Amino acid sequence: MSKYIEAEDRFPGTMIIISSPSGAGKTTITRKLLELYDNIELSVSVTTRKKRAGEVDGKDYFFIDKTSYDKLVRDDSMLEDAEVFGNYYGTPKKFVVDNISKGTNVIFDIDWQGAREIAKHKEFHVVSIFILPPSMQALRERLESRSLDSVDIINDRMTKAKSEISHYDEYKYVVLNDDINEAVSKIKNVIDYYSLRNVRPRNYTDFIKENLK
Repeated sequence: MSKYIEAEDRFPGTMIIISSPSGAGKTTITRKLLELYDNIELSVSVTTRKKRAGEVDGKDYFFIDKTSYDKLVRDDSMLEDAEVFGNYYGTPKKFVVDNISKGTNVIFDIDWQGAREIAKHKEFHVVSIFILPPSMQALRERLESRSLDSVDIINDRMTKAKSEISHYDEYKYVVLNDDINEAVSKIKNVIDYYSLRNVRPRNYTDFIKENLK
């Protein structure tokens, strides 16, 4: 292939950030989106929290201890890292860069802190989407229905949710999740738009001068 026709971008893939308060649906929506696309990979975060029932190491998270986590941070092996509810979460850099370098999109299931850190990397194409619950009562009911946490932890998550929602305006798009399929459809429209947008026009001046005189 001519050097003039090759992609000029170092990172042609798009980084798709999905954030929401705990229980608002970001993980479910992310999984549904992964089923719809062949060219999207999930960025699997590392975490120091304990594995929950049904979770698979390397699929849901990479579960590591705090010492190993701190080493990844010191070695600059993370795109972003943050503390959430007393546990630490981070995004391994190599997996993401390898994929977007070859044009594969990468989707992130992370909170506003991680989204803010990734947004600082101006060399990447980033689209960020914040998911809102239909109401605080609906959010509480979703958290209670999961039967994963104690009442005290659910109360903490509800308090945290108000803080997280206050950062909605840091995102390019906001989607209300009062119907999961409708929310997925709206986010799919955003992804499709950016996929087309990232097919950028190339500079063919030199190619034309040399080959099409």
